[in-house]
Amino acid sequence: MTFNEKYKDNIILIKSFEFVMHIVKYTEELESIKKFVISKQLIKSGTSIGAKIKEAQNAESKKDFIHKMKIAIKEADETEYWLYLCNSIQQYPYSDKLLKGLEESIKIFNRIISSSVKSINKKNVKL
Repeated sequence: MTFNEKYKDNIILIKSFEFVMHIVKYTEELESIKKFVISKQLIKSGTSIGAKIKEAQNAESKKDFIHKMKIAIKEADETEYWLYLCNSIQQYPYSDKLLKGLEESIKIFNRIISSSVKSINKKNVKL
């Protein structure tokens, strides 16, 4: 898989982009078995994660960056909910691989936010 040159050295962009590609494939699988309601929810929240991460890369300030990353985490939490629901309903395809990838990404997002907040606090800037 090749990425845009902008993504080359940015692990968070790469991971979020890869996750979104998997979400798209999973929601297409859901649609093929006529599970449209959950598919719609997943495609919205799942693709929003990557969009917010990308948007954060061009934040106007460190505070704006943190805000956009926090929104990405909220979208990730919602996506996690829908994936857990899919795993709990017998007629839905199992999504454990997606969940594990998402959990790993959320940990990375939280570390990025934490280090960004620490760097702001060192400069005595209030959030």
